[in-house]
Amino acid sequence: MTPLHFLPIASIPAVRPVFMIVTGVFLMIIAWRLAKNAPSRTAGCIRTGALLLGLGYVVLLPLYEAGKIETYSAAKKTYVGSEETALSWHCLKLAVMNSGWLVFGLGVAMHAKVFSPAILRKPATAPLAPHESVA
Repeated sequence: MTPLHFLPIASIPAVRPVFMIVTGVFLMIIAWRLAKNAPSRTAGCIRTGALLLGLGYVVLLPLYEAGKIETYSAAKKTYVGSEETALSWHCLKLAVMNSGWLVFGLGVAMHAKVFSPAILRKPATAPLAPHESVA
């Protein structure tokens, strides 16, 4: 008879999926509040990136941690189960997370007006008064 292995509730492997879910939800809430006052294209980029990141953090990464999705290690080239399925989930995770950060970052950069041309202002010069003699 083999002993049962239980994860303690406060262990790192048990808390990691919960932390990822909280991170994803917090990111989506912050993005929605940031996009509320932004122009339409900027708001769309921020919301789309946040939704992609939310999908990655709230759904995909916790399922990986729980072992519900077949994992693939690119460094070791090892997989559990079907190679095609493991590689497909790995590519989906990479595409969702990387495109989410890219689109979210572009939206935040547009909101901060990083890509707008700098406005050159001429220094304000007061007209010189005619010189008056003191004597």
